[in-house]
Amino acid sequence: MNIHEYQAREIFRAHGIPVPGGEVASTPEEVEAIASRLGGRVVIKAQVHAGGRGKAGGVKLATGPAEAREMASAILGMEIKGLTVLKVLVAPALDIAHEYYLGVAVDRKAGLPLIMASREGGIDIEEVAVTRPQAIVRHHFDPQAGLRAFEARQIAFAIEPDGKQAAQIAAVLQKLCVAFAAVDASLAEINPLIKTLDGEIVALDAKVNLDDNALFRHPELAALRDRSTETPDEEEARQKGLSFIKLDGEIGCVVNGAGLAMATMDLVKHFGGRPANFLDIGGSSDPEKVVTAIKIITHDPKVKAILFNIFGGITRCDDVARGLVEAVKRTQIKLPIVIRLTGTNEAEAREILKGVSGLTPATSMDEAVQKAVALAKSTGGAA
Repeated sequence: MNIHEYQAREIFRAHGIPVPGGEVASTPEEVEAIASRLGGRVVIKAQVHAGGRGKAGGVKLATGPAEAREMASAILGMEIKGLTVLKVLVAPALDIAHEYYLGVAVDRKAGLPLIMASREGGIDIEEVAVTRPQAIVRHHFDPQAGLRAFEARQIAFAIEPDGKQAAQIAAVLQKLCVAFAAVDASLAEINPLIKTLDGEIVALDAKVNLDDNALFRHPELAALRDRSTETPDEEEARQKGLSFIKLDGEIGCVVNGAGLAMATMDLVKHFGGRPANFLDIGGSSDPEKVVTAIKIITHDPKVKAILFNIFGGITRCDDVARGLVEAVKRTQIKLPIVIRLTGTNEAEAREILKGVSGLTPATSMDEAVQKAVALAKSTGGAA
């Protein structure tokens, strides 16, 4: 679950990380009033669940209340990566001597949180990773033991040789790791962490992504979800227990299991297609999930073909087949469907699907994906 910067700042503040003051506003008039209270220069920052806000014009510096109101008028209502800006954060502008990067993410391969730190902050860390990988310090830590003081100091000195500032960075890093574990985050990031002209270390930006699967432990964090940033399809998928992320391709994917879903999307790209979504129906054998999945996928006008790739384990192939038959009845699908069902009750599934028009069977992943890509292209969905 994504949360806004102003919400992430509150998490950081609660864990002792130094963050600037600021208030949230949804109208230019509110922005002007906040700027008057703060005095001096202020920065107006769009609050959307998207990166690259500065490049898109969603972050502006204002010298006073009148200019803040004018800039807020331009930012509020603008679209950044398809998301409409409904709120802005108004915060005091700080004089920056240097920008760093600090982040903690889940390294699934190692099964541990991974710290990434760099002296080069304020820009996309992905860009640094590609062009200057040596500029990023990486370090795993045990979330139960926490990041030990000597480890934090080693990382801090690797990105800042000055002892006073390195000590401050180490303290912030330890608190960031505590916050990461405490809220069950999948990502906690400060970009940039800045050194002010007075030599103070401050988290100028805050980004936190929360693990949806752990929200039952954090009802106060679950309440931070901003439903205005979700499409109706995303909300319906979440309510029905589906993992759904919309993409920009032409092949709708229905898969069970996140790993199989990722492998399927990779294979779609490999064979010259583009996945229209990540959609994992999970380990349940509820046919209604398949009906919901089909409804959500067919809402996307870019979809030219639908690909089912089901490996039956806990998920029974016959239940998926029943859900597909029911979806065909209810929605009158006109799109071609390629289906690969293997595993638990696959023979029963084939019997259920006999006579259903518009279905193209496949016995392997490669065959299923190739057929889906070919059908998408033949119906005008060429990549």
